[in-house]
Amino acid sequence: MTADAGPVLALEHVDFAYGRGPGVLHDVSLSLVPGATVGLVGESGAGKTSVLRLLLGLAAPTGGRALFEGAPLRLADRRQMRSLRRTVQPVYQDPFASLDPRMTVGQSIAEPLRSLGVVGDRAGARQRVLELLTAVDLDPESADRYPDAFSGGQRQRIAIARALAPRPRVLLADEPVSALDTSVRMHVIELFQRLASEQGIAMLLVSHDLTIVSALCERMTVLQHGRVVEEGPTPRLLTSPSEEYTAQLVASVPRLPA
Repeated sequence: MTADAGPVLALEHVDFAYGRGPGVLHDVSLSLVPGATVGLVGESGAGKTSVLRLLLGLAAPTGGRALFEGAPLRLADRRQMRSLRRTVQPVYQDPFASLDPRMTVGQSIAEPLRSLGVVGDRAGARQRVLELLTAVDLDPESADRYPDAFSGGQRQRIAIARALAPRPRVLLADEPVSALDTSVRMHVIELFQRLASEQGIAMLLVSHDLTIVSALCERMTVLQHGRVVEEGPTPRLLTSPSEEYTAQLVASVPRLPA
């Protein structure tokens, strides 16, 4: 990460509500800078999913601004939204539901290349698929196999490869290891760490698991009832939280890695 790099994606004093319902987010601000990994934590109902929807351009704030590459994000601007889709990619929680069982691994990884017009010919797409499988530590020859031939951890690696296909600058990871066995979680976390370091990708990790956040994230934002109650370097928030709610979250974790 370069010290003077501006945020690729940001929320500034955002409020959000679904329709005429009560407010879900209140004065929320966060930013995602190239090469940095931010953890977004909070209990169920804190508003984490709503933050993801705003960052993905699936909804618009009812107050404040969502910014993409320094400009206000406008859902009606087709050119800007197409650029957003290339630049920002999600990685979802369930590796078993995120891959189409009727498509080979190679077809799944190549799908965003075609839909976003990133690679124009079949040979180029195939080469990119093989590169991505290698990048996530899978055998390139597995491109022609179907998802049911892979374990949960391997499927999540495939989902990460698909997210990386259009060469995004931001990954939004929603509980990306919660559906995996403990024995394979750290391998996927190490993969995320390597990607952020080697490719300079900005990453937002949404999780309720502070053990995962402590292993992966440089900074942490704590949400409670749709409000940011604390934000700062992860080690400080985990060892010396200034807010009672953060302290309660930390205390609820049996043991954090040293």
